[in-house]
Amino acid sequence: MAEVKVGMMTSGGLAPCLSSSVAQLVKYWVEALRNGKIASVSFRMYTDGYKGVLIDNSFLIPEEVYDEIDALNFLGGSPIGNSRVKLTNVKDCIKRGFIKENETPLEVAAQRLIKDGINVLHTIGGDDTNTQAAELSKYILEKHNGKVVVIGMPKTIDNDVYPICQTFGADTAAHQGALFFENIVSESTANPRMLILHEVMGRDSGFLTAATAKAYRERLALQKFVPGFTTSKESRDIHAIWIPEIPLEMEKEAARLKKLMDIHGNINIFFGEGTGVEQIVLAMEAAGEEVPRDAFGHVTLAKINPGQYFSKHISNLIGAEKTIVQKSGYFARSAAANDFDRDLIGKCAKVGVESALAGVSGCMGEDEDKEGTPIRAIEFERIKGGKPFDTKLDWFQTMLKEIGQN
Repeated sequence: MAEVKVGMMTSGGLAPCLSSSVAQLVKYWVEALRNGKIASVSFRMYTDGYKGVLIDNSFLIPEEVYDEIDALNFLGGSPIGNSRVKLTNVKDCIKRGFIKENETPLEVAAQRLIKDGINVLHTIGGDDTNTQAAELSKYILEKHNGKVVVIGMPKTIDNDVYPICQTFGADTAAHQGALFFENIVSESTANPRMLILHEVMGRDSGFLTAATAKAYRERLALQKFVPGFTTSKESRDIHAIWIPEIPLEMEKEAARLKKLMDIHGNINIFFGEGTGVEQIVLAMEAAGEEVPRDAFGHVTLAKINPGQYFSKHISNLIGAEKTIVQKSGYFARSAAANDFDRDLIGKCAKVGVESALAGVSGCMGEDEDKEGTPIRAIEFERIKGGKPFDTKLDWFQTMLKEIGQN
């Protein structure tokens, strides 16, 4: 029987799955211990993701809390902290003080895992987090003849990772975003000819925007209204859904929305934060402005502000007297995992522990390229971000037709 030293980290942005993933992984490792599959197990938590590995900041979970770990299933955020660190971006790691001038992040991280005796590493994060973990595992094997099994847990509310059917946290985030807008939509009654722009997270994929819109309209359908008043189901409905996968013809769309504004006295638009980014970036570059990017080279969406861009360009075209941009992202991503996500996380954690015991590395998830979409440790070389939302899905096309957007 093996003696297992498990390392865990959460990395990247928050999602409603981080705490639950830690809880479920610990649960199934302890179950393996109590069933006699392993001789011993310990859990080392690296704080703030890869930063904790690089600067040697971690802690061990005491055995007396093993039976209390289930409480994390109902907690939002990360119980061990997150950060955005790219192990192959040497300059950035030096600049942030994580390594010295003569060091490389991969070597420092490798030495830390070897010193801590880690033989199974669980990385709970998006595609960048998990592919980096694979690189680290490969580096340890090639440079130090060591073996670290890496089991990734696919966290991203964008649901944009190949070839995974559903990433952790996306379903919860959609329903939380719907709850957020259920309150915000009342602002449509605060001023005549009100325009509400609801910005939903999603860099490359419109999945979360579409799923949030669907969840909101399901909630709206249950709401009772009194005939004769100015606020109605129609005024509180969504009048436009803009996502990166669908080209936005601003003038044409504005003409359609102006007619609805004249009828209802307000307009509600759901848009993904990645919508129109290419146009904004091109405009910035043409003006000689520097485009802000993070350590991974991604455009920093918060700094180029797509919401402000749309607010500026659409308000006048539809005759809005007042415009507000409301972002549900932080509210939605900070929630605890819902029943759907906890169930998915639990299934993946169980198979993940089994895979680790078999010595097989990979990122857990329902493999959409395999018949029956089985939950398995998907080969890291097949993991890739940027998967677009399938706009041809029946429910999405039906929704567009119902709101009059063709």
